[in-house]
Amino acid sequence: MSAAFGKCYDPTGGHYGVPTYPWKFGPPGLATRRQLRAEGLRPGGQPIAAQVMRQNRRQGGVKVAYLYRVDLALPVRPMTSRKWGALALAMLARRTCPECRKDAGYCIPRCLGMCIPCAYPS
Repeated sequence: MSAAFGKCYDPTGGHYGVPTYPWKFGPPGLATRRQLRAEGLRPGGQPIAAQVMRQNRRQGGVKVAYLYRVDLALPVRPMTSRKWGALALAMLARRTCPECRKDAGYCIPRCLGMCIPCAYPS
């Protein structure tokens, strides 16, 4: 067993406050938000049941993913027509260039703050 594995293994929750497991070694019956979403579920306000942890080699420190109980998860709320409309308007705002006021056809890069033709006119 490696030192990183042992550092992330705390099934009683004595060290981190919640049961902690190494990455990819979470117990059955628990899932991350993404895993719940893939099954058409959401946490539904339940508290965090456990966490999985791993060392972050690029930036140092650790990465943590919270786990929720699958049996307490609720179905995802369906999208209503108003939600679809609001999402469409938000995406239109992300595609509209503030300089030329045209729909660029792609999301404007945040680093430029405007469409490519306006950022590089030559």
